[in-house]
Amino acid sequence: MPAVRVIIVVALVLLMGAGCFGMRKKEQRTTEGPLAEDIWTMKVLIANGREPNFDERRRWDNAMEQKIGQYLRQHPEAASSVDVSTFRFIKQVTLGQTDEQVVILLGPPLARITDVAEMEKLAKQFWPAVKESEPNEAWTYPSGWSIYLKDKVVVDITQHAFKY
Repeated sequence: MPAVRVIIVVALVLLMGAGCFGMRKKEQRTTEGPLAEDIWTMKVLIANGREPNFDERRRWDNAMEQKIGQYLRQHPEAASSVDVSTFRFIKQVTLGQTDEQVVILLGPPLARITDVAEMEKLAKQFWPAVKESEPNEAWTYPSGWSIYLKDKVVVDITQHAFKY
């Protein structure tokens, strides 16, 4: 029986080592940004050194539902838009959303950048394409997410972070 345990432990160590080799830097320009729950979980992890527990998740989900419901009641045009399900049910930032929707989903950004040279540094290799959407502001979030806005509307999204 002890030999079986040794084999299991060795197999687990090998699998974990293989996972480290699978770690790669993720660079992407996308039309769909981060999920609200992922950003919130990352913020809790950074603040508390642990993931949120069941009760914290439940309270967050209830608060999020209230914020989204209130926004949709105040903005009936958003409630009848084609992309409302991404905002309301998936809780994901996408192109075309307003700055207010982004703040509801992700909270305030870590940084707000309005300088074009700084936005170019932030976008890195994606700047030529991002520049075409003429952003006048970029917001940064955990996990390397950058949300580019033009006149308070999301026009581009990039991520520069490690993916495990």
